[in-house]
Amino acid sequence: MLPEKLRSFFTAAAGQNAAGGPGSPAGVSRVVPAGSFSARPSFHAAAPVTRQSRGLEQFFFNIRDIVGLSILDLSGATQENINFLTSLGHKIYSQDMMRSLDEAFGRDPAEQTNPSRIDYFLRTNFDYQPDTFDGALLWDSLQFMGPALLNATVDRLHDLMRPKSYLLAFFNAHDRVTEVMSHAFRIGDNQTILLAERGMRPTAQVFNNRNLEKLFGKFETVKFFLTRESLREVIVRR
Repeated sequence: MLPEKLRSFFTAAAGQNAAGGPGSPAGVSRVVPAGSFSARPSFHAAAPVTRQSRGLEQFFFNIRDIVGLSILDLSGATQENINFLTSLGHKIYSQDMMRSLDEAFGRDPAEQTNPSRIDYFLRTNFDYQPDTFDGALLWDSLQFMGPALLNATVDRLHDLMRPKSYLLAFFNAHDRVTEVMSHAFRIGDNQTILLAERGMRPTAQVFNNRNLEKLFGKFETVKFFLTRESLREVIVRR
C-alpha cells in the first residue's frame, strides 16, 4: 500500500533539511514525499533526446516491489522525475549538482582542491544524517569533479546511503577527451531517459573500470554497462 499523500515542501533556509535538522540552502534541496506531485521543472528549453538505459533499468529492478524509499536525485527538481518516483511510492530529494559545482568552484576543476571550499560544498549539498538514502541517481555529475572533491563526495555518499542501497552514475568512456557534454536528466520510464544538453564542461580526470572500482572501493559491488554513445553506466551497491 502506498503511503498517505503528503504535501511537498522546500527546505526553509540554510541549516534545515527535510527532517528539520541542518540542510541545504532554500531553493537548492527539494523534498517531495510519496503521493505528492507539485514541482517547478528546472529543465532546459532544448528538446531532450530519448534513449534506453540499462543502468536505469537495473537501478529500478533492484528496488522493485518496495515502497517508501528515500531517493536522492542530483539532476535538479524536474516534474517527470518527481512524478515517476512518487508514483512508485518513494520520497525524492532533489539537488542541482551542476549548479552547485559552479557556485562553489566555478568551471575549472583545478579550483576543486581547496579544503574549505570542499567542506562548504559537502555541507551545502549533503548535510543529511547517516543512512538517510535507499538510492541515489547521481547521473553524470561525478565526472566533472577533481580527485580531492570526488573522493570526499563519494566518502560522504557512502555515509549517507543505507546498507544494500544503490547508486546510479554515468561517466564518459573516452580516455582522451578533455571536455564532454553535461546533461540534465528526465526519467521517461524504468528503462528510458530523456537528456537535455547543459553545455560542454572540462572533465577532471580519466574514468575507466579500474579507476571506478577503486573510487567505490568502500562499497560492496560495482557493475558496468557500456552504451553505444560511449557512456559508461555504473550501478554501485552500498
